[in-house]
Amino acid sequence: MATDAKRLKTEGSDPLQSFLQWCEGVGLKLNNKVYISKEGTVAEYGMLAKEDIDEGELLFTIPRMALLHQGTTKVLAVLEEGKASLENTSGWVPLLLALMYEYTSPQSHWRPYLSLWSDFTALDHPMFWSKDERDRLLKGTGIPEAVDTDLTNIQKEYKDIVLPFITLHPDLWDPERHTLDLYRSLVAFVMAYSFQEPLDEEDEDEKDPNPPMMVPIADMLNHVSNHNANLEYTPECLKMVSVRSIRKGEEVFNTYGQMANWQLLHMYGFAEPYQSNSNDTADIPMSNVYKAAVQVTRSEAEQRLLVEKWSLLCEMEMVGDKGVFIFGKSGSLTDTEMYTTLKILCMSVEEFEDFRENEGWEEADDDEEKMLQALSNEGLPSLPPLWRRLVHAAAIFTLDSYGEDMLKDKVLLEDKDGYAKLSSRQRRALQVRYGQKTILHQLLELTKP
Repeated sequence: MATDAKRLKTEGSDPLQSFLQWCEGVGLKLNNKVYISKEGTVAEYGMLAKEDIDEGELLFTIPRMALLHQGTTKVLAVLEEGKASLENTSGWVPLLLALMYEYTSPQSHWRPYLSLWSDFTALDHPMFWSKDERDRLLKGTGIPEAVDTDLTNIQKEYKDIVLPFITLHPDLWDPERHTLDLYRSLVAFVMAYSFQEPLDEEDEDEKDPNPPMMVPIADMLNHVSNHNANLEYTPECLKMVSVRSIRKGEEVFNTYGQMANWQLLHMYGFAEPYQSNSNDTADIPMSNVYKAAVQVTRSEAEQRLLVEKWSLLCEMEMVGDKGVFIFGKSGSLTDTEMYTTLKILCMSVEEFEDFRENEGWEEADDDEEKMLQALSNEGLPSLPPLWRRLVHAAAIFTLDSYGEDMLKDKVLLEDKDGYAKLSSRQRRALQVRYGQKTILHQLLELTKP
């Protein structure tokens, strides 16, 4: 391992050089086989291999005191004192207040790190697009609705929690400087660059998730689903370790988790080419399955029965007004909910009455493995005809919700000259739309009569 930052190629960037010197000072150790660069990477910053790297090699270690979070910030005592008033659904407010202070303080210990983002114009999450642009480019993807919810929550959080708190501490924060705009930008910064330490398995059901934290150097690695490095957590430090061999000149990629393209664009401001993202998904609103079921009713009695079935599914928490059934490239990812919904919706009157009287079914063969197989790409063509009909119709309803048809998107994606003329936002939106539509069209083929 090498700690000499000057040996790392830094492309002559002064903020980057200052940051790497800061890393050396806080005990962050980088393997001399890697370097940070703006050249040859998929985004503004990235890490490249200077030499061949074997699987299992330690790429860098970060001592826990170099992490920026509510427990390491200079305003820790104030945040602890006001802990009760800062509680909120996301759990992000303490970190965001710490960032507001550290980002604007000339004396901040993390200034060399935060100076890498002299402003936040490089962040291009859809929350920074105009509403018209979101609705036009991302209609049907689920992103416009998610962003609307985010923006409403951010504004409410700032007005109801953050602004009253910072007003009480004028020696640390100033509402004229620490504005809603800055807060919104820092939310996007946390969305794109923070890490959340996983809980131990035995704590997953008993404890709330750990709050997010900023992890210098680790947050400069870019993401692909087929990543070659992974972050490991130990009591003393965090370690980035190669999970497969990396050849000289290749970029070192971390993983942000199993993220579909719409999640990547919403949370991180980018998308993978649709063919590359093995974790891509498409959502079918549960309401579209209900609409499909309405289509096959032939009498008022059947319509009343459908309402009863759907009410029971809601009570069972299998469906909800804003819920979705998720399909990936290999089939359903919400197989229990999808299977249970289809089974109940397709029951006869007698079967449904028996089901209600028994408070569920007793069949031992309706286990997770059976449901998973039935809703896989291999199993979907063998579903009962009415089940297939409902999935097929729901997929059509979902495809109809997009602003652009699939053929137009396909032509645009394959036209190299036309694609090159698109803005970065148009390209990312196209990748998200087309990836989702590809999964839905595959579903149509697998469930056709």
